[in-house]
Amino acid sequence: MNIGFLSTRLKGTDGVSLEVKKLAEILSESGHDNCFCAGELEDRPGSYLVPLMHFDHPEIRQLGDRAFSGGKGDGVREEIVKLAEKLEGEVEDFVRKYDVDVLFVQNALSLPMNLPLGVALAKYVKKNNFPTIGHHHDFWWERERFLSSGVEGLLEKYFPPDLESLEHVTINSLARRELKNRYGIPSEIIHNVFDFSGNPPEEDDITRELRPELGLGAGEAFFLQPTRVVPRKNIEASIELVSRLDGFSDKLFITHPAGDEGTAYLETLRETAKKKNVNLRYEAERFGPERSSGSGRIYSLRDAYLGADFVTYPSLKEGFGNALLETIYYRLPALVNRYPVYREDIAPLGFDFVEMDGEIDVEVVRCTRDVLLDAGRRSGMVESNYALGRRYFSYEHARRKLDKVFSALSF
Repeated sequence: MNIGFLSTRLKGTDGVSLEVKKLAEILSESGHDNCFCAGELEDRPGSYLVPLMHFDHPEIRQLGDRAFSGGKGDGVREEIVKLAEKLEGEVEDFVRKYDVDVLFVQNALSLPMNLPLGVALAKYVKKNNFPTIGHHHDFWWERERFLSSGVEGLLEKYFPPDLESLEHVTINSLARRELKNRYGIPSEIIHNVFDFSGNPPEEDDITRELRPELGLGAGEAFFLQPTRVVPRKNIEASIELVSRLDGFSDKLFITHPAGDEGTAYLETLRETAKKKNVNLRYEAERFGPERSSGSGRIYSLRDAYLGADFVTYPSLKEGFGNALLETIYYRLPALVNRYPVYREDIAPLGFDFVEMDGEIDVEVVRCTRDVLLDAGRRSGMVESNYALGRRYFSYEHARRKLDKVFSALSF
């Protein structure tokens, strides 16, 4: 079949974009063809760019600011309907151009980053009884900024809609339970996955150049924060940990960008790091999904993981934990805050991390120090985690789940 992935953005190192790459690869291996539609896209075959679909499009951003400002949203609904009509036409053109058999919508029917897009998709799917999978990585009720709005009725009706030809996929058991409780909508869980079929690549000459280029000396620990810079990532805790690990390094490296929720948080982190005598290194412009040697060298996330010694992942909330799977695959030890989905879906499987419960205490610092100093402890931890990751979060596991979801669609 021709599978049409659609979202606000399908480019970069955010969790949704990375997960779509994996799903597309799995579906290709199963004999399907993929095409892609979003407001920002990678340069690849089957791409249909619609700038108005991006959550950062000026009209969409302004509309969202007005809708979620806590006011009544006067005039907002009319503008949403107007833009939704335009976007519905774009969806129809995308489907026609690539002869799409199934729409695979990524987060656009669950998180109202682009209100008109969610409305447009729901109307298109309903009108055409079009086979569609709504892959819900995040829901609006999980984000504080969406809880006060002048468009409550639209959120209830369209995020997500309950339609006959729409199958729902959630990425954790908490989200599945809440979706069922709120709307009576059942869903299939497909956790984030990784290709555990082969071992991680070896370091090459380019990877070996990364550490000196970052200014890391011989024997200096490479602390990696492989997440976007948004408040729920709780990067203050990473700074606190590094500040209390005397003798290893005073540097903390962030590989993913700020900006999705503004840059104020990044500035706050810089101030915190300065007070804690931590050298916070925001290196988003140096890293991308793949290497590039254009005007300036871009390292891949793979290079970052291969060069790192320890990953910090103290998130307060995650839909699942893409960076955690990457950490497992690259056999790295990590600090993990026991965020709700981790407690519910990951920790019970037996994974071994340095765990924190909301704060960096003496025990967290001691355990981190032990892992960094004891090669045997570190090796046992990462090898056990890799085996569990391969068992529970592999491509094969996702393939079985996808087959089940596709079989439930009506054609």
